[in-house]
Amino acid sequence: MNAPNGHAPAQGQHVNGAPRIGPVFALLPGQQLAAETVQEIVRELEVPFDPSVIEWRVTNTAQNKSRGQVIPYADQRAYTDRLNALFTPAGWTRKYAVHTSANFERSKDKKVVAKILVTCELTIAGLGSHSATGEEWADDENAGTSAEAQAFKRACSCFGLGRYLYYFVGTWVDLDDRKRPKRSPGLPDWATPEGWRRGLRPPGKSEGVVLAESRAVERRSAHGSTRNGNSAGNGELLRQIEAMAEPLGKRMYRSFLKALARVWDPKQIDDPALLQKILTHMQAAQRGLTRLQAALDRIDPDSLGPILVPLGVRSLDQVDNLNTLQRIIAAVEAAATTSK
Repeated sequence: MNAPNGHAPAQGQHVNGAPRIGPVFALLPGQQLAAETVQEIVRELEVPFDPSVIEWRVTNTAQNKSRGQVIPYADQRAYTDRLNALFTPAGWTRKYAVHTSANFERSKDKKVVAKILVTCELTIAGLGSHSATGEEWADDENAGTSAEAQAFKRACSCFGLGRYLYYFVGTWVDLDDRKRPKRSPGLPDWATPEGWRRGLRPPGKSEGVVLAESRAVERRSAHGSTRNGNSAGNGELLRQIEAMAEPLGKRMYRSFLKALARVWDPKQIDDPALLQKILTHMQAAQRGLTRLQAALDRIDPDSLGPILVPLGVRSLDQVDNLNTLQRIIAAVEAAATTSK
């Protein structure tokens, strides 16, 4: 019988040399773990959160604001609860460093403002440390809190915790007059603890592929490594690329990284020329999506399906490359002109 929220089962025993007390892995700083133990711990970290702690964030809206694109997320308390349940509060620590960038012009409103930048170093006893960054505009009254949560959750994902949420692409739903989803989409079975434990995985992600990604995490964790993955000179490019994740949607964002650099995380790229190339492609896609949305507002929604089918996609959420996006834009703009 599984414990709630996908936690490790309660068994008072030693597992591959790591003593288990109830649902907890009792690990010590600097402890050398067998590869099998690291794999077991990472598997427990990877299990999705209970659906009851999942919320939905609107990342994009139609021009008339009646519909929006939503993705699921979990509050950072769900992450700390999982860490506490697996390792006890004494079994992990986190450390923050806060910086403020120079003022620069924000593209969406041309306002000159700085950013709050937070780095979180997460350490799990026996596994090692990983670092990640978070950011928010300084004129946001909750900038520090938001950047801190973002950095912490990204550091957790380096160990596999919450990583499954990165596989979601935006889903379009109706919004109320406060721009909130009228109804939250249901979670697929693979995004629940029960489904994940049965071996279900995201579409296009076989268990073998997910396992390969997990083993990369395990190898880094087994050596107690900390991945910053970029030099100071690449920091601004990385921040601009990471800021593209929401406007592009996870599918297209990750597709650019995979196609152009064969990575899932831009922090794995050290070449500034390659980072600039990726950013240029993403900016082109963002401009294209803006054009597409403007054209979609001028056509009958029922006419979109016949445009998409010949291109091999069933919905706009499946578009993951510039070529397909450009062909859709051309077709929709032509339809919009004809319908005048």
